[in-house]
Amino acid sequence: MLFLFFLFSESGFSQTGIRGTVTSTKTNEQLGGVTVIADDTNAVSADSQGKYVLPLSAGKHSIVFKLIGFAENKISEEIKPGEMKSVNITLEESATELKPIVVSAGKFEQRIEDVTVSMEVIKPSQVENKNITEMDDIIDQTPGLNVIDGQVNIRGGAGWSYGAGSRVALLVDDLPQLTADASDAKWNFLPVENLEQVEVIKGASSALFGSSALDGVINIRTAYPKSEPQTKIYFFTGFYDTDQKIIDNDTTYNLNNSGSIPLMNSGMSFFHSRQIKNLDLVIGGNVFMDNGYRRGEYEHRGRINANLRYRSKKIDGLSYGINLNTMYTDGSLFFIWKNDTTGAYLPATNTLSSYEANRTNLDPFLTYIDKHKNVHKIRTRWFHTININNTDQNSKADLYYTEYQYQKHFNNELTLTAGLVNTYSTVSSELYADHTGDNVAFYIQGDYKWKKFSFSLGGRAEQNRIDSEKDNLTPVMRAGLNYHAFSETYLRASVGQGYRFPSIAEKFVKTHVGGVGIYPNDSLEPEKSLGMEAGMRQGFRLGSWTGYLDAAAFRNEYKNMMEFTFAFWGPFDPQTFGAGFKSLNVGNTEIKGFEITLTAKGKIAGEFGAGFLAGYTYLDPQQLTYDSSYIAKVGKDNYQGSDSSNFLKYRYRHLVRADAELTFKKFSLGLSMRYNSFMQNIDKVFVTTIGSLFIPGVKHYRENHNTGDMVFDLRTSVQIFGNFKLSFICKNFFNHIYMQRPADMQPPRTFVMQVGLIF
Repeated sequence: MLFLFFLFSESGFSQTGIRGTVTSTKTNEQLGGVTVIADDTNAVSADSQGKYVLPLSAGKHSIVFKLIGFAENKISEEIKPGEMKSVNITLEESATELKPIVVSAGKFEQRIEDVTVSMEVIKPSQVENKNITEMDDIIDQTPGLNVIDGQVNIRGGAGWSYGAGSRVALLVDDLPQLTADASDAKWNFLPVENLEQVEVIKGASSALFGSSALDGVINIRTAYPKSEPQTKIYFFTGFYDTDQKIIDNDTTYNLNNSGSIPLMNSGMSFFHSRQIKNLDLVIGGNVFMDNGYRRGEYEHRGRINANLRYRSKKIDGLSYGINLNTMYTDGSLFFIWKNDTTGAYLPATNTLSSYEANRTNLDPFLTYIDKHKNVHKIRTRWFHTININNTDQNSKADLYYTEYQYQKHFNNELTLTAGLVNTYSTVSSELYADHTGDNVAFYIQGDYKWKKFSFSLGGRAEQNRIDSEKDNLTPVMRAGLNYHAFSETYLRASVGQGYRFPSIAEKFVKTHVGGVGIYPNDSLEPEKSLGMEAGMRQGFRLGSWTGYLDAAAFRNEYKNMMEFTFAFWGPFDPQTFGAGFKSLNVGNTEIKGFEITLTAKGKIAGEFGAGFLAGYTYLDPQQLTYDSSYIAKVGKDNYQGSDSSNFLKYRYRHLVRADAELTFKKFSLGLSMRYNSFMQNIDKVFVTTIGSLFIPGVKHYRENHNTGDMVFDLRTSVQIFGNFKLSFICKNFFNHIYMQRPADMQPPRTFVMQVGLIF
């Protein structure tokens, strides 16, 4: 990084060009993240205060200012030799959303087309229009992603690991949101009512984000107020379809759980933001009541969150504040069905558990931009979780996170980012016993723009500890290149290393659900990965239509991959009978494939507005070497797989995600679709005679449903007057029967009525 600094320092300190501030024409607010492009070759981004510096050679230049949500402003300027010209610009608000500004790729504002990795951006409107009550619902509808029982997969990087371990780092405002004990995501805790946008990085990102970012990052960025106050209130009520006697593949499925009385769900959410002089205030909340579509299952929860940021009057460049999110929930948890045909919505004996949970995160922070434009950030988080249930599985965990980050923009050509991180965790649990752990890390990354090229190079060194066990200081690296080949053509390539240390739950969990045991493995080793990608992003304009086509080929290699594995391990108490799941290092694996995404917006017949998103992902996940303990045997039966010995378990070969929306005046109509091909390989015990004694129906279901699952959601809305919107949403419109993981039938057709007030 020092070599890069000195190599580019001459151009980095050039004194010829333009500088200034970009503001909103309507509100006079300073606009951070504006992209400034000269002659279609040289580009910089304005800082959080709307200030920019663009080095230029002497002569005439054509300069364009761009920002998501604002119309472009194009000017011409003539620069004299040695002149640094002051040019202040205003932008008019617009509605386009096809070229968002993202932060997660380099921890600073960038145009998405300039980043060196594949990224997806989810906007608040996508969450609101579909009445999303938990973040994993919208994640599962994103190209290249799927969620299995709460476990998020990016391009097949993870299979099914029930409630423990994640190969994707989940962040809220750049801070870790995976739990201290199980390192899992609590999706219902995430503030869907308070979103700026959700940024998804596809590919190994451990260099910037640490251990859990083996396959990528999901960063949820909450909102801060604009110059004018804003309030959003949504009410909804819905019910599950009671018509559940369905004939499918000559098999009758009687899935009715409630008789003639529909099972209801309802809730409300609110969001309010405003500026009070130098104080930025955001407050939001959510209440949700769900009677569940499976017998005995329900959820009641309430959540409230707030963001406070104060911009100092006395010290220029100083801001500080605190963010809060807290939730209480109670309910019951369904784990395994009784059978697939008459009992898919009925729990197996002794598998339904009641629970209460309290979760809170408190995030003090400070940002200081000194007179030399050095950016200093101190970010901290206390993440507290309590889980209480009636099955002797109580757990209390606290995570304490502290990060110091330094960032310097050298005339917006070279951006240097570095940081120190410490994470400390305490766990007190009936599931895992009592443990402590910590993580210390240092990272550094440089992002450099030169003519049509963008370069990125970064590294991290970290050490993890659980109790007295420490791993070695582990370095990981990443590098990326983006080339602006033509006007709207961007080529990219990247390579990155990933690293994941096992969670406390994976190493020490010891419990059972019914007769199925969950076994500890204190000899688990960390897993490592190497991810490679090459891609192209092509923008286009056809008449009134604008959009982009993104294509990428990728290959990810893993060593010591951890997999949740079913076998007969021997009883640890009379209720388990020796059968159950354990996390194992299964050897070396490889996942390769390609992905194509198309996004477009335009008009049809000059009257109808239209938007379209479609993504296809092809995966080839293979196990290359085998640990002998992974192929667990009883007698002559192999219980490792079902259809393939080397196709990684609980993955899909084909993923398709699509969404289309048509608008006319105050009316809109939308349709979304998600397709997962047949889950080719699962633990073989589920489809054997012995396994059927523990969990019946899985073999029968898979024999009759071996072509994959396609699920459609329909939505329509009308803007009755300026700030009042009425929507109707039908999820699983065709009432498709589908199983996500063994013995877990998914929801039937669901009807929802939503009322929205925005002012």
